Amino acid sequence: MNILVNLPPTFFTQPELAPCFDRVAQHGTVRKTSHNTPGEIADDLNWADAVFMWSWPVLDAGLLDRVDKLDFAGHIDVSQAGARAELARGIPVSSSKGGFSPAVAEMALGLILSALRKISDYHSAMRAGTEKWVQVFPKDIDPLERELTDRTVGIIGMGRVGGRLRELLEPFHCPIRVYDPFLPDEMAKAKNVSKVTLPELVARSSVIVLCAASNSGTHHLLDANLIQSMPANAVFVNVARSSLVNTEALIARLTRGDLVAAIDVFDQEPLPQNHPLRRLPNALLTPHRAGGLIPSVERNLNWLIDDFENHLAARPLRYAVTADMVDRLDA
Repeated sequence: MNILVNLPPTFFTQPELAPCFDRVAQHGTVRKTSHNTPGEIADDLNWADAVFMWSWPVLDAGLLDRVDKLDFAGHIDVSQAGARAELARGIPVSSSKGGFSPAVAEMALGLILSALRKISDYHSAMRAGTEKWVQVFPKDIDPLERELTDRTVGIIGMGRVGGRLRELLEPFHCPIRVYDPFLPDEMAKAKNVSKVTLPELVARSSVIVLCAASNSGTHHLLDANLIQSMPANAVFVNVARSSLVNTEALIARLTRGDLVAAIDVFDQEPLPQNHPLRRLPNALLTPHRAGGLIPSVERNLNWLIDDFENHLAARPLRYAVTADMVDRLDA
């Protein structure tokens, strides 16, 4: 069996990932490549019986028409276009993007706590020697430093990240509102969350966390009107994609000073040094670090290998992408 592993070159030199590639090699001849374009990958793809890759190059119809024997595609992530083309040709497709979810959910929780408790502000002040100590208690306490316990949290997108975040919030006894058109009512009830409209979630949540996929249906999901309707001094967290948010409207609202935003994703990355978000004291920024941990990558690869082995043994795929899931994928 010929197995193509097309991933960024540093995957192949990261010591922690070596056991994953050893697992793959047990099943056939492995060819490691780092192609970025359809033209580069075409010949190797035609050689392969199975491929492990990220979401690029997109295995579209034109590329797959040149493939003779591909019988399994394992993606760390896969686009709608790629998934449709592969499924249309009867190729079993697995995606392990959910392997990032535990880390992303933990980052979301950390950002919520940091924003509510001003942890980052206190740390920066201590580093600079400009911190203010409480002299008169409780008069000197900042009323905008708040607990997460019992605070209403709105989660936009109840996939793996949103679902894991809900679990992490359980000890805080937070009433949780959810907006997700794909979430069945019975599942919302089982998870003890209130399924609401997006305007209701935004207007009635003290903490708003964006976890949804990025596609044509979610572009600027949070538009200027919704951003303006966020409650005074709410906390907004984005660990999804920046395209879901009207960034100019968010900056305008932050400039007013009555919203705190914790943001891990940006319209342009790296974020330009002169970007206005860098100058706003109520914007807590992290450089797209939510999911990108070594354990996440190990999990992603091992999940794909698990499904490859399931495929070889004619067992059901645990991380299969099916036709009814495609519209929920990133574009």
